[in-house]
Amino acid sequence: MMKQWILFPIFLFFLATALCQTEPIEPAYKRFPIIPAFTLLLTDSISLFTKDDLKKNQPTMLILFSPDCDHCKHETEEIIKHLDDFKKINIIMATMLPIEKMKAFYETYQLSRFENIVVGYDKFFTLPSFYEIKSFPFLAFYDKKKKLISVYEGNLPIPKMLEQLSKKAE
Repeated sequence: MMKQWILFPIFLFFLATALCQTEPIEPAYKRFPIIPAFTLLLTDSISLFTKDDLKKNQPTMLILFSPDCDHCKHETEEIIKHLDDFKKINIIMATMLPIEKMKAFYETYQLSRFENIVVGYDKFFTLPSFYEIKSFPFLAFYDKKKKLISVYEGNLPIPKMLEQLSKKAE
């Protein structure tokens, strides 16, 4: 009986050690390095845009933004100024803020002029948790095969964006 009492704490120690997580879990985008499934509600508040609607054989730049964020506004202005460099790029801009704010942002920058830019409301809030974003803007770059190249939080100069989009995923 005494042997059992000595073995019991040792058993508990090993059980606790086995159950303790010593390393943090990698974010989903690192574990699944392809464009995630998403559903965006477009500015008409009726139409949906999903991963399946992306133009084939084109790199994709996914931008998570806030319509109120000054850095996001600046990033959008820079992309528009250099849009000729982004003509063959899927640019997906997703927000989790209210649709009214998204629509105002869309209209302010007249984004309807650009057929390769899609702006939508992430109605299921899937993208922020997938990327574990902490600040806006958040950029994710994918190659032509929809494989992850890299991610960035905060503003990124246009040459760096284009450099990322010209790479292939590893």
